[in-house]
Amino acid sequence: MEYVSTRGSAPALDFRGVTLAGLASDGGLYVPRAWPSFSKDEIAALAGLPYAELAAKVMQPFIGECIAPDRLLELTNQAYGRFAHKAVTPLKQFDETQWLLELFHGPTLAFKDVALQLLGLLFEEFLKNSDQHLTIVGATSGDTGSAAIDAVAGRDKIDIFMLHPKGRVSEVQRRQMTSVIAPNVHNIAIEGSFDDAQAMVKRMFADTAMTDRFRISAVNSINWARLMAQVVYYFAAGVQLGAPHRKVAFSVPTGNFGDVFAGYVAAKMGLPVERLVVATNVNDILHRAISTGDYSAHGVTPTDAPSMDIQVSSNFERLLFDAGGRDGLAMADQMKSFEASKAMQLTNTQRDGAAALFTSARADAGQTVDAMRWAWDNCREVIDPHTAIGLHAALETKLPAGVPMVTLATAHPAKFGPAVEKAIGEKPVLPPRVGDLYEREEAFSELPGTYEAVAEFVAERATPSPL
Repeated sequence: MEYVSTRGSAPALDFRGVTLAGLASDGGLYVPRAWPSFSKDEIAALAGLPYAELAAKVMQPFIGECIAPDRLLELTNQAYGRFAHKAVTPLKQFDETQWLLELFHGPTLAFKDVALQLLGLLFEEFLKNSDQHLTIVGATSGDTGSAAIDAVAGRDKIDIFMLHPKGRVSEVQRRQMTSVIAPNVHNIAIEGSFDDAQAMVKRMFADTAMTDRFRISAVNSINWARLMAQVVYYFAAGVQLGAPHRKVAFSVPTGNFGDVFAGYVAAKMGLPVERLVVATNVNDILHRAISTGDYSAHGVTPTDAPSMDIQVSSNFERLLFDAGGRDGLAMADQMKSFEASKAMQLTNTQRDGAAALFTSARADAGQTVDAMRWAWDNCREVIDPHTAIGLHAALETKLPAGVPMVTLATAHPAKFGPAVEKAIGEKPVLPPRVGDLYEREEAFSELPGTYEAVAEFVAERATPSPL
């Protein structure tokens, strides 16, 4: 399998190369040169498999010869053996049409664990016979940071620097990052928003003063390997609900567009997806882009769903590239214009390509609360605000008769306890495996929201390892 950049001028890489690189050298994101596909018989054969075995089968075409099939299965068994539920990503039923896909049974109680537990192992696999040292630089709106830190803390040949917007993540999210005390873990709280932090990370990948000294990589969903691992649970849910003989729809709480793009990849591989619903909060750039073609960033409004408080969604570029005809140079010009003006209109080709599979919906604060109450009052299910936004969109979407709708439950409700308790009058409890979180020591650095301050911090602490 060969990977190309969405911006057309970076060298093509194999799976090992894109995993260690993260972002392409031209500023683009890597995607497969061609999508692998499964036949109906191959999809049907996935039914009933343990999650780790299903994951290995779905991911092998993307990995190619970089990891042998038997070794990949060993890695998936190791990655998903830490999950608290035997099914890893279990389905729950709301009613005759609405379903919930629980993605929060990993060690940090968020969907990011499904990908990052594996990604940490892949980094280690690709570095073990090398003298290279990896410097991971990431930005988090809440959940990526803790999941990435848990996955790589204490691992040889890896340092991780994780930026989060000071005061804009929940207390549980912050503590899950900052209470991991390990010599290779560096937590940084910056002044500003997640978009500011993400822009710094992208700038570092293009800063030759840094890349000439350090092998910089990413754990954000700009890293293809992380997105690849998220494709798996669409297949897991789909075959449980009747695929390939029955279509399935998914409603996805969406911030950086990686999770819902994984659903698009599953559809490209042959999973019969009726509809992917992009669910946003009031930071609704993606809703406006999908519904009207207007991809224009406004100011970020803090909400009770902080992981979605984003106005620049990195993975949207992957969709625009693929749905718009895969013209890398045109994509580069389009993104350069957007980065300068923070506004652009999708082309007709991009809009039509997206509309074939995607719709969108927006939930304000009141609608988010209403969805949490709907789940509690009707099903005695406690859901977090992000999942509630997905459920609101699911309930608003009209589907053909007989098509099940699956809302992705992206975080354990206890990660957002105050918001949940305010909505339904019930206080969600942290699972026993993280029950001592509030007693743990914290360690993090606070920096001004400037690239120079962050680059200096990383340069003083990272281990040099040029390409």
